[in-house]
Amino acid sequence: MITRTLKHFHMCCGLGGGAKGFNRAKPVVGNMQAEWQCVGGVDVDPAGLRDFQRLSGIPGTLMDLFTREQYTAFHGVEPPAEWREATAEDVRRAANNQDPDAVFISSPCKGASGLLSETMSLTPKYQALNELTLRCVWLMCEAWKHNPVSLIVFENVPRLATRGRHLLDQIGKLLEFYGYAVAETTHDCGVIGGLAQSRKRFLLVARHIEKVPPFLYEPEKKTLRAVGDILGRMPLAGDIEAAGPMHRVPALQWKTWVRLALVKAGKDWRSLNELAIEDGYLRDFIIVPEAYAGYLGVNQWGDSMGTVAGRSSPTNGAFSVADPRAREGALQYQQYGVRRWDETSGAVIGVKSPGQGTFSVADPRDPGIGHGKYNVAQWDGASRTVISGSTTGQGAFAVQDPRTGGASTHKNVFRVVDYDQAAGTITSGHGPSSGGQSIADPRPGMAKVKGDPYLTGGHYGVVPWNDHAGAVSASARQDNGRWSVADPRMPAANDRLTCVIRSLDGTWHRPFTTLELAALQSLVDPEEQLELDGLSDQAWRERIGNAVPPSAAEAIAHVMGTTLLLAGAGETFMLSNMPVWVRPVAVGLSVSQQDSV
Repeated sequence: MITRTLKHFHMCCGLGGGAKGFNRAKPVVGNMQAEWQCVGGVDVDPAGLRDFQRLSGIPGTLMDLFTREQYTAFHGVEPPAEWREATAEDVRRAANNQDPDAVFISSPCKGASGLLSETMSLTPKYQALNELTLRCVWLMCEAWKHNPVSLIVFENVPRLATRGRHLLDQIGKLLEFYGYAVAETTHDCGVIGGLAQSRKRFLLVARHIEKVPPFLYEPEKKTLRAVGDILGRMPLAGDIEAAGPMHRVPALQWKTWVRLALVKAGKDWRSLNELAIEDGYLRDFIIVPEAYAGYLGVNQWGDSMGTVAGRSSPTNGAFSVADPRAREGALQYQQYGVRRWDETSGAVIGVKSPGQGTFSVADPRDPGIGHGKYNVAQWDGASRTVISGSTTGQGAFAVQDPRTGGASTHKNVFRVVDYDQAAGTITSGHGPSSGGQSIADPRPGMAKVKGDPYLTGGHYGVVPWNDHAGAVSASARQDNGRWSVADPRMPAANDRLTCVIRSLDGTWHRPFTTLELAALQSLVDPEEQLELDGLSDQAWRERIGNAVPPSAAEAIAHVMGTTLLLAGAGETFMLSNMPVWVRPVAVGLSVSQQDSV
């Protein structure tokens, strides 16, 4: 097997996700195998560069790629005296004066992100950030104009195709000037890399026409994986000893935990509107307010209790104890035990009352089947046989009467008129208690105004365990998108966690840990630990969200390496069912015609 070393360089390299993916790719064509080698990267974030060295195996270079005008527009102040604009020579030195075969450009995307309003994107600050895309491409072309880079990948958010259309047009003309064939596409990096997240990205791919005659094929598409496929291989969230500090559960307010627990898996905060509320309280749930803390409380056997008060009853505080000692023989027969309907019964013995053992059953059948004691007949159903014992305790001698009793003079008290019905007569007594003076208004009254929170889709969203997540963003929090998961694994009672609430579907709705987000980005294998630079979860999450998924970068590097191996062997194509990514500028066939005699 002949091995050929290919070199790659990264502009706006971040923590090195793209570089890690390129290093892993090892394409094979015939008896030739390519191995990718990173020659460097540039970024403005010192912490990100330290992570870049961990993931890529080579130091990066701290470099501000802004022009002076862009720096002033973005920061709002003039640059310091020692600051200077980066040059093409600086970029070449950052690559250790080597000529790369491929360059990956992942310039900042905040200015074109959908998380930023259209109005904010048009401000000078974010326009300067968007213009950095064009400057990165120009610096790259100038740095290696003596030996043009064979293949270029430019990655950004899909919205750049609209908000930055004028910049992309300039980038396309610039690359064509330097001899490149260009293709603009939108790909799902989750599909390219086989991730458990859907991550739609804008990809501009360029091929130098003279150096690389063959087609550049698109990466193979894979099936999106379920979140549980990744998270299920990791220790339970909060197990810092096994997985490191990045695996701690975020500390949330109690009300946020309650919100997450009540959100349906696969839905977001809007599913909370389906909960029944009466008199300002959840009808179907009892959430004890803080004023009643300790109500019916039970002290642990090994803990001390509170002060003994004058009224020390169970309903007045934690005046009960979980006594591990059982009365002699108490556990022998499981007094007052109840069997599940689908379980077998224990041995039937001489003493068979509920107080002597598990001689009760949770019967799912309609209680109307049987003797019918205290049964209530339906209004539109038939009554049972009228017998001499005609009391309610002897059979179905009660009825579900839809007619309300009482005088008819007050039948409209507190009545609510349907939205599609006419109201009653307007009288002088116009209060709700004097007639049908209320209406069931179906309009939620959620017209969004500036400053209103949680009025867009996705907030407090919960991803099902067997579904994929959305693209991991730099601001991935439980209250601004679907950044929580319906975890079917419930921790043990003695696990030390921030908060565990069993949700309506029997799972643990909780935020993703920072390590889980990194695993969803394929920055780390689920069985491995990862510790990025610094101590801030917020900073870690921002760098993780801005990173290129290594698995997606590996797939791109694979097809690029294949193309470069074909070019080196003098081949112009290969038999493949994969679609072509970057075609030639023009394909034509010329046939000379002989003059007829």
